[in-house]
Amino acid sequence: MGKFPKDKVRQAIAYLVCTFVLWLQLDDLNGSEFSGGRLTGPLLKMADLGFLLFLLALILAFFFRRAAATIAIAATLLCLPFYLFFLVPGPYLWIFKGEYSDPLYRPFHWDNRAVIGVFSLLLVAILSLRSYSKVKVDL
Repeated sequence: MGKFPKDKVRQAIAYLVCTFVLWLQLDDLNGSEFSGGRLTGPLLKMADLGFLLFLLALILAFFFRRAAATIAIAATLLCLPFYLFFLVPGPYLWIFKGEYSDPLYRPFHWDNRAVIGVFSLLLVAILSLRSYSKVKVDL
């Protein structure tokens, strides 16, 4: 078995980190009343789908790097609204009017897991977009 290039390993590690951080967040919420909400239910389903796509991208990162990058960008776009709901719930509640069980005290809320999740998504997006710009030139 040959050695994998550093870029593929970095990309796979970023996907693994994103998968792990998302798994920690989803583990607390699956099976709770969060999954049954009119707004939070679809956000949780999108994050679940993003989790599966990150796992697929992790597997494909070593063999089909650009395909894995495309899948990871899709997963990033699916998971970003989920994390933003925890960091900035105010705009969600202003846009999607309705009766909510918890009143809105402030529009921004600091959540360490969500901040780490957003930064891991940012890392994945940067590494995935860089994989498109890599061009091999044989001289």
